[in-house]
Amino acid sequence: MHRPLSLKRTNDVVLSSTWSDGLVSSILLSDLRDACPCAHCTGEEIMGQTVFIGMKTFQPGMNELKALTPVGNYGVQASWKDGHDTGIYTWDMLRAIFESKNLSAATMAEIQKQVGG
Repeated sequence: MHRPLSLKRTNDVVLSSTWSDGLVSSILLSDLRDACPCAHCTGEEIMGQTVFIGMKTFQPGMNELKALTPVGNYGVQASWKDGHDTGIYTWDMLRAIFESKNLSAATMAEIQKQVGG
């Protein structure tokens, strides 16, 4: 299993990572939030059926990351500025997000022009 050696916010909208196998990747914080694995965001399985607790709403601060807190040896818990903090991203899940949502150099340059960082 690969683990991140570093996770850092590049600017207000991008999270960058360096992994134990050398992968360097950057993603939008909105992509991390969209992948939140908590029961409220993805639903909860009850008696073989997925039940959604609530409807996804858009709120100020929902894509503003306050903190990533280590959870044991297997992942991190994200705390968002809108108060949401129940999602725990395992290393495998986090790695999959960084692989599938990796920003190109051109996209990173465009983001840097727009928001700085």
